[in-house]
Amino acid sequence: MMIIRPVIIEPLDTEWTEAKAKIIEQVTRIETAKSYIATIREQAATEFKATGDKGREAQRQQEITNLRSTITRAENRAKELHTAFTDRLSEFRVLDPACGSGNFLYLSLKALKDIEHRANVEFEAFGFARRPPKVGPEAVKGIEINPYAAELARVSIWIGEIQWMRANGFEATTNPILKPLNNIECRDAVLNPDGTRAEWPDVDVVVGNPPFLGGKRLRDELGGHYVDTLFSAWRASVRPEADLVLYWFARSGELIQTGRLKRAGLVSTNSIRGGANRDTLRSALGDGRIFDAWADEPWIVDGAAVRVSLLCFDNGATVDLRLDGHLVDEIFEDLTARPIGGTSVNLTNSVRMVDNGEIAFQGFKFGGPFEIDDSTAIAVLNEPLNPNGMRNSKVVRQWHNGMDITRRPEIRWCFDFGELSERDAVLFERPYKVLRDQWDDENRKRLKAGNRPLRNGEGNTAVTWWRHQRPRTELRVALTGLRRFIATPEVSKHRVFVWFDAGSMASGSVYAIARDDDTTFGILHSRFHEIWALRMGTSLEDRPRYTPSTTFETFPFPEGLTPNIPAAHYADDPRAQAIAAAAARLNKLRENWLNPPDLVQRVPEVVPGYPDRILPVDERAADILKKRTLTNLYNERPAWLDHAHRDLDRAVAAAYGWQADFDSGVLTEDEILKRLFELNQERAKMDSSEGA
Repeated sequence: MMIIRPVIIEPLDTEWTEAKAKIIEQVTRIETAKSYIATIREQAATEFKATGDKGREAQRQQEITNLRSTITRAENRAKELHTAFTDRLSEFRVLDPACGSGNFLYLSLKALKDIEHRANVEFEAFGFARRPPKVGPEAVKGIEINPYAAELARVSIWIGEIQWMRANGFEATTNPILKPLNNIECRDAVLNPDGTRAEWPDVDVVVGNPPFLGGKRLRDELGGHYVDTLFSAWRASVRPEADLVLYWFARSGELIQTGRLKRAGLVSTNSIRGGANRDTLRSALGDGRIFDAWADEPWIVDGAAVRVSLLCFDNGATVDLRLDGHLVDEIFEDLTARPIGGTSVNLTNSVRMVDNGEIAFQGFKFGGPFEIDDSTAIAVLNEPLNPNGMRNSKVVRQWHNGMDITRRPEIRWCFDFGELSERDAVLFERPYKVLRDQWDDENRKRLKAGNRPLRNGEGNTAVTWWRHQRPRTELRVALTGLRRFIATPEVSKHRVFVWFDAGSMASGSVYAIARDDDTTFGILHSRFHEIWALRMGTSLEDRPRYTPSTTFETFPFPEGLTPNIPAAHYADDPRAQAIAAAAARLNKLRENWLNPPDLVQRVPEVVPGYPDRILPVDERAADILKKRTLTNLYNERPAWLDHAHRDLDRAVAAAYGWQADFDSGVLTEDEILKRLFELNQERAKMDSSEGA
C-alpha cells in the first residue's frame, strides 16, 4: 500500500474529488431550480386567486418549464461527469511486470473497485440511481516467469473479485466461478527468447516488487549466457554492475519518458541509492522525478530480513512530494531530500576527483579452492627450493576478509600465482600440485551434485584456473613499494579503517587504499570522511557499504594533502604532521585495547617474512580477547576513544581551514556535507579546465 496509495489511490481520489465538485455544482443547480419551482407555484396560486389573470399564470408555467429544463440538463451533466469518471476507472490498467502470486495486483484491483464503489455510493447520495460496478479483473495485468506463480496470481485475483463483490452486496458470477485470466502472462519481463528486450502491455501505471538479485550474483544465479544477452540488450539503459531490479526501473522510466505510462512505483533493495544502481536510476528518471519514496524500510524475503527502498516516480506532474511520509521540496536520487524551504545539497551530483583515482580498490576474488589450512601452508612453506630457485613463499600468501577487521583477525592462507603462466606456475611444484588436487576434488563434488564445474562459461578464466578469478592486478601495482596499506570492510556497522601488512592480501569483502602514511589514514578516519561515506555509499540490510567510486573517489581531501601526492612531499606540512600524530595515537590506543600486552604474546611466524602471530597467554586471556573487537569497541565508544577521535577531527578540520568553526560547534553534519560538496564541485571545475 505504500506504493499503491501514491501511484493509484491518491491520484484517482483527486480526480474523483474534482469530478464530485463539478457534480455538486450541478446538484446545487437542481436544488436551486426545485426551490424556485416551489416558490413560483406558491406565488402563482396566490396571484391567480387574487387577480384571476390567466396570462400571468401561463407566464409562471413557462418559468417552471424552463426550470425543469435546467434540472434535466443539470441531471444529465451530473450523470455525464459520474459516467466519465467510472468509465475512466473501468479503462484504467495496472501492470505488475514481476507479479509473483499476485499480491500487488489483488490490492490494486481492490483499490480500483473501492474507489468506484465510493464514487457510486456518493453519487447515489445525491439522489441518483445506484449503478453496478464496472471495474473487474481485466483492470490488472501481470508478467510472471514462474508458471505456478502466474496461475496462482490468476486464481488469487478471481477469488479477490468474488470476495469483494459479495462483501459489498453484489452477486458474483457463478458460471463458471473462475474464468480464464489471460492478462497474466507467463514469460520473462526483460528478455524475449530471441535475446531482444521484452515489451510490456500498454497500461496507465506500473507497480510491483521485481526480483532482488545483486549485480555481482547475476552470473551465478542466471548463467553466463543469459547475463551476456541481458547486458547486450540493455546496454544503453542499464549499467552492467547494476542489480537485476534496475531493469524494471529502466523500462518503466522509458515508458514514462515516451508518454506510454503515467506513473510507476517499485520496490528495490536499498542499494539503489548508490553506485551503478543510482546511475541507472538517474537515467531512468530522465526529465521526470521521484514524487514519493521510502528510503530504508524493513522487508521480509524468503524468511530473511533485508532493507529496501520504495520509489514512486512520474514525468514530473505530481506537485506534492513526500519522502518517508514527510512533504519535501525535492527528492534526490540517493533518496535524501531538500526540506521545504531548506537548502540541502544534492550530493548525487558529486563527481570523482582526478586526485583520488587508482588509489582505492576492491580486494581479489578466488573463484576456486585457493584457500589452504594452517598446517598445509606451513608444510608447503617449509619445502625445499623449487627448480626455479625460488621458495614457495612467493606463491603462498596470508589474506584477510572483512570479519578480520570487525572481529578478531584469523590466520588465513591461500595460493596466489598472480599473473604467472602455467609453465611458470608448475615450477612451484608442491603449491601447484596441492591446488590442482583441490580444484579436481571440488569439481568432482560439483558434478556429482549435478552442479556445473567451477568457472564454466566464464570466458578464459576456465583455462587459467590456477589464477584467481579477479587477481586485482591494478591493486598489486599500486601496493608496490609500500610496507603497509589501509583497509576497510565493504560492509560494516561502523566505518573503521585499519592497517594491513603489504605482503598480505585483501579479499573482495575488503577495500584496500594504497597508502602507507598516517596522514591519509587520519583523514579517512575523521568525522568528515565518515559522514561523506555514509551519505555517498549504500547499505546492505542495516549496515553501510563502502564503495570506492562513490565514497572515496568523490571525497575532497584537504588541499595539498590529496592521495595523489606522495606523503614525503608534505612531510614538513604542519597540517599533515598534526593529522598523522592524532591518527597514530588513535591507532596505538585501539591496538592496546584490542591486544593488551599482558593478555597476548607475539610469536614469530614459522617462516620469515610474515607478521608475528598474536596469541592469548592463557585461557582467561582468550575469553577476554574474544570480546575485544572493533565492532564492540565502537558500540561502546568509551571516553578515551571519543577523545582520540575528536583530536583527530580537530586536526583534519584545521587542515580544511575550519578549526574555529569546529571549536564553536558550527560544523553540523549538514554544514560539513555542504562544504565538502562545494569543494567537490570546485575541484571538478579545476579538473575539467586542466583536462581541456
